[in-house]
Amino acid sequence: MRSLRETGWRWWWLILLLIVLDQASKQWVLHKIPYQGSIPLLPVFELAHVYNTGAAFSFLSDAGGWQRWFFTAIAVVISIVIAIWLSRVGRAQLKLSLALALVLAGAIGNLIDRLVYGHVIDMLHVFYKSWSYPVFNLADSVIFIGAVLLIWDSFSSTAEVKT
Repeated sequence: MRSLRETGWRWWWLILLLIVLDQASKQWVLHKIPYQGSIPLLPVFELAHVYNTGAAFSFLSDAGGWQRWFFTAIAVVISIVIAIWLSRVGRAQLKLSLALALVLAGAIGNLIDRLVYGHVIDMLHVFYKSWSYPVFNLADSVIFIGAVLLIWDSFSSTAEVKT
């Protein structure tokens, strides 16, 4: 069995840091911004206080409550799969292990919300005139960055195999 330093688990400190930052930002919003209120920071960006009972882009948010446990189960399964995958990723696979660590941190951050509150707390809102991007949080951001790194790594790995 390989040591943690030889696997993707060497990023455990980043996973914990991102979970703590995500949860701290959500606690700040819960205590400083009234529900459905916001604090404008830029002409195109504000901190808001909203809940998402669904998944990305509020998918299934009005499904009646069963989706809480459905998305919780999915997050648990994905987290276990990624944790096992991280334990098998070699030290040389930097992009892959970092990508998995980011996705795991974000998945756990939102999983904590679902378990504790029954919904995910979102607060980052980007908009322009009448256009508005769905409100998101730090966990969503690191999942997105991790997914981009996973895609980049898959193309890089494919290119390396072909040459």
